[in-house]
Amino acid sequence: MADLRDLYQEVILEHSKQPRNYRALEAANHRAEGYNPLCGDRFTVFLRMEGEAIRDISFQGSGCAISKASASMMTQALKGKSRQDAERLFGKFHDLVTGHAPAGAEDLGKLAVFSGVSEFPVRVKCATLAWHTLQAAMEGKQEAVSTE
Repeated sequence: MADLRDLYQEVILEHSKQPRNYRALEAANHRAEGYNPLCGDRFTVFLRMEGEAIRDISFQGSGCAISKASASMMTQALKGKSRQDAERLFGKFHDLVTGHAPAGAEDLGKLAVFSGVSEFPVRVKCATLAWHTLQAAMEGKQEAVSTE
């Protein structure tokens, strides 16, 4: 179990140091800003949607390793997916990081590396910031999303 936990930590650190899809998306037709006042994480999520499909997704900003890795892995998991798929995946991810997921998180793929977050409730907001910001972008909300 310690080996698995070490692997999960390595994946999170690697995504934090070299985040995927970290850029402003010039062709974005949806965007939202999110802020976690507890630790100062601040991200903008950019979407290019065609109908209900996420054709492209990116993010920019700053935050702790967990929030940046979560944003990075979220963008990888959702590119090319439908809005409904994104909402469903967020629900499963939220259940995982809050400790409410049923046994086994196989259907989350690589996002399962965040399973240990549930042991640190103060980090749940870090892990979910990008996801809440994504929701706001899909809904066209203009005001910044806060985890408070």
